[in-house]
Order: sequence, then C-alpha cells, then structure tokens
Amino acid sequence: MYRSGSRMAHKSQSRRRPPVRPAPIDRIKEPVRRFLAIESASGAVLIGCTLLAMAAANSGAAHAVHAFWETHVRVGVGEYVLDQPLHFWVNDALMTLFFFVVGLEIKRELVGGELSTPQKAALPVVAALGGMLAPAGLYLALHVALGKSDAGARGWGIPMATDIAFVVGVLAVFGPRVPFGLKIFLLSLAIADDIGAILVIAVAYSGSPDGLALLTAAAGFAAIFGMQRLGVRSVGLYVLAGAGIWLAVLKSGVHPTIAGVLLGLITPSSAWVARPTLTDTLTDTLARLSDAKVAHIDGDDVRRVAFAARESVSPLERLERFLHPWIGFAVMPLFALANAAVEVRLEAVKDPIALAIAVALIVGKPVGIVGFSYAAVRMGIAQLPTGVNWKMLAGAGCLGGIGFTMSLFIAGLALPFDLLDAGKIGILIGSAASACIGSLLLVFGLPKSVANPT
Repeated sequence: MYRSGSRMAHKSQSRRRPPVRPAPIDRIKEPVRRFLAIESASGAVLIGCTLLAMAAANSGAAHAVHAFWETHVRVGVGEYVLDQPLHFWVNDALMTLFFFVVGLEIKRELVGGELSTPQKAALPVVAALGGMLAPAGLYLALHVALGKSDAGARGWGIPMATDIAFVVGVLAVFGPRVPFGLKIFLLSLAIADDIGAILVIAVAYSGSPDGLALLTAAAGFAAIFGMQRLGVRSVGLYVLAGAGIWLAVLKSGVHPTIAGVLLGLITPSSAWVARPTLTDTLTDTLARLSDAKVAHIDGDDVRRVAFAARESVSPLERLERFLHPWIGFAVMPLFALANAAVEVRLEAVKDPIALAIAVALIVGKPVGIVGFSYAAVRMGIAQLPTGVNWKMLAGAGCLGGIGFTMSLFIAGLALPFDLLDAGKIGILIGSAASACIGSLLLVFGLPKSVANPT
C-alpha cells in the first residue's frame, strides 16, 4: 500500500511540475525550421512543375496547353463581371495570396525577426541592396552594349529577385552541414529582396493610377483598421474587405498584388488574448471540470477555452501557418505551370534579352551580394553570422541568382509579348546555372562534418 501510494504521489507531482520553458533562441529557430521544411519540399514540387510545363510547351500538346491557359473564366454579381483568362487568375489573383504571405513574412521579420533591429538587419539588407543594384546595372549595360530595342530596357528589374523556395531546396541537399547562421542570412536576404521587388513593381511596373479607385481601396483599408480596433474576429468579413481592396487596386492601374502585400503588413502581430488571460481561463475551466458537482461539460466552457486558445496566437502567425503550405504546394506550382511553358528555340537562347538576364543573374547577383557584404563588414557596419565564412557566403551569393518565380512574375510585367519568351529563357538559364555554381561552391565551402547540429 505504501509503495503504491508513493507511486501515485510521484505521478501527481509529475503532472503538477511546470513544463520546461524554451530558450529564447528556440522561439526563433522553430518558425524558421517550419518555414525551411515547407520551402525545401515545395521547391522540389516547383522544379517538377517547371519541367512539366517546359516539356508540354516543346511537344505536340503546346497548342492545347496555350489554349487552356487562355480559357476565360467569368466571376461577378449582376452587371459587375470580371471576365479574364485563366493565366490572369493565376498571375493576378492567386499570386496576390503569395504576396500576402510575403507581407506577413516581412511583418514578422520587422517585428521580431532578423530585420527587427539595425544590428540584425545590417548584413542581409546591405547584401540584398547589392544583389538588386548590381544585376540591374549589369543588365542595362549589356542591353546597351548588345544594341537591343528600347522595349527591352524595362527588363532591368527581372534579375533583381531571388526565389527562396528554390534556394532552400538546394540547401536541403547539404542537410545539417549548412550552418544555421547561413540559413538565417539567406532567409533574411530574401525577405529584404522581396521588399525591393515589391517597390519596383509598385513604382516601375504599375500603370497610371486612377484616383477614385485608389480612394476606394483606401476606404477598404480604413474599414479593416476599424474592424481591428473594434475587435472584430470574423475571418469572412476580413476576406470580403480584402477582396474589395484587391478589386479596387486592380481597377486603379496599380498592380493588384501590391494590395496583398499591404494587407499582410497590416495584419496584427500580437495576440488578442494575452498569456495570463489564457492561463486564467484554462485554470478556471479545469477547476470547474474537476468539481464533483459538475455532471457534464458545459458548452460555454468549451467555447471559452477554444476562443482563448485560438486568440492566444497572433493573426499573423495563424494566417502564415495556414497559408504557407497552400502557397508552396498549390499557388507557386500553378504559377510555374502557367508561366514556364516556354518553347526552347536556338534563336531565343541567343537573344540579347536572354543573354543579358542570364549574365545578370549568374554574375551580377553574387558580385552584388558578396561585394556589398564585404564592404559592410570591412566598414564595421555588419559582421558575418556565426559559423559562416566568405567561401560559404560566395556560394550563397550564387544561389541568390536563382530568380525564377519573382523574376518570371516581373518579366510578365516588364517585357512586351514578343520579347517575353526570350526573357523567360534567360531566367531559366540564369537560375539553373546559378544553382549549379552555388552548389559547387558550397560543396567545397561547407564543413565536411557537422560541428553544430542547429
């Protein structure tokens, strides 16, 4: 009896023992690990869809594939109808969700991540700046040297982008040999790079704005701010307001994906229910349920606990967790299928636009990233992440030349139809070559054994 009671007391004490609190660094590593796991897997899916699209475009099914993406889909109510081909719904509607998640990621990094303080942000921001200016300048220089038409000059923004899904997919091949500091650097660089790409799209590749439509969009944002202040928790109302803002921005002449970014940036990053409130709610409910006089579970108690548990996580984190897999495994693969269907012709490969984009990605990106990073470190503005040396950074700089998704997206905005295939060929060649060169440098630059499992 005594030994049995002793075991029961020990079990009771074990249940009452408070859980071990995670270290602050663990709260940073966990979301990064989740992000990298999704990105590495989705990168493989993205490669598969790209190869499938290119194979279809260079087969007897090319005409049928083109006709499919030109199929019109009508969405509307009464007299208000939006009648557009399928590729529009992918590039301008579904990609708005992609940019919404980009906005969420930027907000997360600005609030509590690697861009939250000048000290943390210095190296990735400076590297991203170099990774945008150098390839853009090299593209323009080559464009002038090769004597291409003025229409192609608008393509300077194409080689500025980095596709983090492909980059993470390449890093995944090296497993735990990749230092955690290098992963964080590339992730932060890609976020800073996205900010630059969004500004380029908004300033250089949007049409003349319609003032009334912009005022309508501003009213939509004001309505969302008002709902947030009033504590409105209905997701449906926010989706309805977001759809109205998207439509207003579309009609304004500004590219509608900008609406997605702004909606992501205004998403609250703090939880509605604070941790002490959640603790009190759980404690009170557990006490009620432990009361012998309570015959059954009250539905109000369950709803109260469910509400407190759900709202103890910020809307930003909830939305990012929910949407990230959909973006990685649905939206981006669909974008690849719709935009990577390029007929590979010898004359397109030798086109000055294709050559300028490819060289800008292969040479301009690493030169800009490594060069600006080196200058920042030498000037004392920044320092290399722990466990990262210049050989690794050179490999990472080359991986930054994997433009793909964002580059294809900008190409669709920047180039006229007759130059678009050449632009896409340049993106595919430049991205593939950057991946190969970056991987080769990392083979020799990364440690042979795992010194730090994180």
